[in-house]
Amino acid sequence: MNYRKAASALAILTMGIASAFAQQSASPTPQQTASHYYAYPYLDVAPPAQTPAPEGYEPFHIEHYGRHGSRWLINPNQYATPVNELSKAEKAGKLTPFGQEILNTVRDIQNKSKNRLGELSDIGAWQHQAIGRRMYENYPQIFQPGTHVDAKSTIVIRCILSMLNEIKELQALEPQLLITTDASYADMYYMNHDHDSITRDWRKKAKSGALKEERAKYKTSGKFMSKLISDPQFAKDSINVTALAADLANVLGNAQSHSDQPWLLDKVFSPDELHTEWMKRNLNWFVDAGNSALTGGTQPMEQRFLLRNFIESADTAMVSPRTSANLRFGHDTMVYPLSVLMELDDFGQEINDLSQVEGRINDYMLVPMAANIQMVFYRPKGSTNPDDVLVKVMLHETERRLPIEPVAGPYYSWPKLREYYLNKIGTEN
Repeated sequence: MNYRKAASALAILTMGIASAFAQQSASPTPQQTASHYYAYPYLDVAPPAQTPAPEGYEPFHIEHYGRHGSRWLINPNQYATPVNELSKAEKAGKLTPFGQEILNTVRDIQNKSKNRLGELSDIGAWQHQAIGRRMYENYPQIFQPGTHVDAKSTIVIRCILSMLNEIKELQALEPQLLITTDASYADMYYMNHDHDSITRDWRKKAKSGALKEERAKYKTSGKFMSKLISDPQFAKDSINVTALAADLANVLGNAQSHSDQPWLLDKVFSPDELHTEWMKRNLNWFVDAGNSALTGGTQPMEQRFLLRNFIESADTAMVSPRTSANLRFGHDTMVYPLSVLMELDDFGQEINDLSQVEGRINDYMLVPMAANIQMVFYRPKGSTNPDDVLVKVMLHETERRLPIEPVAGPYYSWPKLREYYLNKIGTEN
């Protein structure tokens, strides 16, 4: 596969990522402090091994939702701010040699970003090719000749291209798959739902109150400025340190989304500085998507449409003797709250004190680039009885605990899980 050609260039980015990714309570690596810009940790590194299915059961169907792969930044100001701020020092002759290197690097990245804002990067494409390949290797019983794979994407081009890269890999491995694709406004109500006024009101209230208060504890120290600017007084008088820190961390952190951008994040910022910038984002993510009385418990419930679509689509597969897969491609703003709504591992826990978020729900555990949820369904060979079906759920290709008692290991009774989820989300919109 073509992504292997960049393995050496990516070594510094992937070293130790997968092992750290598995430890929720561990301090984030520099790559992980990039939050939702954190590159998917399983490119050429294998995910954790899967638990064999109970005897007599084999996989027959998959329900899936995946975030697009690594991308360019969306907001042009994220590139412009560090260039503009450091250019002030350049014009005044106040940049250190390292500061000049950083400015040259970010200026070059900004130039390359023109007309590519928000678009899928080369690594983003490779991530989905790798996920598609492993899906085929893990579930050969599903991806047989004649299997129907229905792939849908939101209408955003990076999601469409992520979908095409994943199904292209599946099609190459099994040319006789019956693949259908679509990207339509007709599906956006569940593929990218963020329309509830009550949810937005709760979020606004929390952000102006509890979130603002907690984020105030994480003040940008500006210590990194001495590496970039030779005159401390000039830096104090002329540079917006808070804005520079935030967007320089965004640009340099997102270098892991590209095979041709240098890794300089932890050369500019100390571990404490990276922690500060990360926690601002981590807290914001929790308020946007976590389970909390601060937002009335409303944020995860926005994904009831998506979870209901999973259930209804699976219901159709239950009564068919054919193998099938429903693959959906969208955004991090769906994966995080859906993981909370489904109560994967401990991500559904209620946290009402924002000082308790760190270590319990860290954003990079939920929304790395190419984040994905896979529900894999198993049944005895030859059976089409829904009561016989078991299911396991994986987040980022890693088996997760669910909110009911398992039958064995990570395998759960689908009828019981289905009932649990429908009771939770209800039948009304």
